[in-house]
Amino acid sequence: MSRQKDDPKGGHEPYRKTIGAHLQHAARLHRALVARKLTILGLYPGQEQVLKILADSGDMMMGELAAALKVRPPTASKTIGRLAAQGLVERRTAGGADGRLVQVGLTEAGRDKAAAIDDLWFAAEDEMLADMDAKEARRLRKLLRRVEKTLRPHTEDAADEEDEAEEV
Repeated sequence: MSRQKDDPKGGHEPYRKTIGAHLQHAARLHRALVARKLTILGLYPGQEQVLKILADSGDMMMGELAAALKVRPPTASKTIGRLAAQGLVERRTAGGADGRLVQVGLTEAGRDKAAAIDDLWFAAEDEMLADMDAKEARRLRKLLRRVEKTLRPHTEDAADEEDEAEEV
């Protein structure tokens, strides 16, 4: 499918009418909604990902966590430092000769916070889809998965650049 760049009605900024522009705007609004909800839990955007990965996978080496988050190890380490200061995760030196290997895991408070994140995500989704019926929501989910599948091969090269620019 191709689109014509010129707005036949002579309007300005025809890109604002593209699906991509609407997706980008909706994503920003969703991110802001989730960020507001995270503040209630005392978290910042990105920290919930760390807690959920550790809740689902158990204790991990820092390198494994960075890979799971698709970020560089220093970025993961900085986030773990902040979460450790809140008492949500703990770092342990992994067994072996190399004392630099660090394993991280959730504390009891971290497990409680991770459990609350699911409720937060469902509440955000309920707000986002409030004007849709169940059939429309399923259709939207299906269409977005198709868009993701189509775009994924085109974005794998850019993923490394984004990791450096975005902090968890």
